[in-house]
Amino acid sequence: MQFDIEPYAGAPFGGAKLALYLGDQLAVLLRDAKPDLIFADHWDLPGGGREGHETPQECALRECREELGLLVPEAAIVWGRTFREGAEVKWFFVAQMTAATIKDIVFGDEGQAWRMMDESEFVQHSKAVPAFQDRLAIWISERDGVRKKR
Repeated sequence: MQFDIEPYAGAPFGGAKLALYLGDQLAVLLRDAKPDLIFADHWDLPGGGREGHETPQECALRECREELGLLVPEAAIVWGRTFREGAEVKWFFVAQMTAATIKDIVFGDEGQAWRMMDESEFVQHSKAVPAFQDRLAIWISERDGVRKKR
């Protein structure tokens, strides 16, 4: 099912995140517990800073490959848009793949651990990155609003 993906017009951006559903659960990462790291020891989503002249989708998919070892095809992205963080623009995408993909995860060298988590647990978790909880909640609201209209 395809939803709304904001078009990329080439404007500068700082990075991209990917809420990756494998089946009906999210692949999440536990950030390192370093004292100088923002949101240290919190649950996060794959993604990070832009490298070179990447598009937002390329950035999110590269980061996912580095962090979870997964080759997520661009066609798996079903929703995406920009969010402002101070002076920077960041992208947030949602992608959907089958639960069978879980067996292909190879955890990278960033973070302490990974796991599959229900979306409602992530949105309510006391140790999840708040901005991504909010963005995921927007996606869920839009997704569920579309489902109810049908």
